[in-house]
Amino acid sequence: MPLPFGIRKALSTACAIFALGAVAACTPAPPGGGLDDPYEATNRDVHEFNKSLDRAVLRPLGQVAAATPREFTGPVSNFADNTGLPGMVLNGMLQGDIGGAATNTMRFLLNTTIGVGGLLDPAGGIGLYEESTDFGETLAVWGVQEGAFIELPVLGPSTERDAAGQIVDFVLDPLARVGTRPQIEYGLAARGARIVIDRGQFMQTVDGLLYDSADSYSQARSAYLQNRRFDLGEAPPVEETVIDPFALDLEGFE
Repeated sequence: MPLPFGIRKALSTACAIFALGAVAACTPAPPGGGLDDPYEATNRDVHEFNKSLDRAVLRPLGQVAAATPREFTGPVSNFADNTGLPGMVLNGMLQGDIGGAATNTMRFLLNTTIGVGGLLDPAGGIGLYEESTDFGETLAVWGVQEGAFIELPVLGPSTERDAAGQIVDFVLDPLARVGTRPQIEYGLAARGARIVIDRGQFMQTVDGLLYDSADSYSQARSAYLQNRRFDLGEAPPVEETVIDPFALDLEGFE
């Protein structure tokens, strides 16, 4: 049975306060784009759990998704992307990015109406592409430090700042207030399916990182930090292994 609105609101507020408190405790980034991984032993245990989960569940489902015609997987991905747009609009406004917020607002309106609830992407057809963002980026814009690297169960590589941002994005998702009932009911399932579809799309890259490298934990850590810092315009981590941020797109695998 769904929780009463008052209780859900209180829980959401408590989670947001907890996340913001965690942000306040973020450790400053090492000078010169260094690597901060004080929880490496625990992170490696979580990484092994995530690898076993990938091997048993995500990779087989990704293989099925890769063999499924785009006519079926495309609308699922479009729908999942559309459900994330209200949150991106909110974050764009919090960052002062009025242009990005306006673009995402128009995408959501067009794809929700003309695009049959988000199954189609007419906005992309006229050049209105998603301006991807999240509350982790909002915190970065506000000057919050990255904090230590952490690997989250199921969710994968992250940082203290981005993990707190994920909590805030989840509990304050504006889709619950502006979306249609089908979008709200099926949005979470579609986002999960999008992860599977992305796993299938990037099968060779992810397999190479997780199963063909001598130290998959270090490789995954470098890939995440380089991509994330590149997206945010921050200094890349200084490590021996250099990974081209254009060569990997692990957004759907985080």
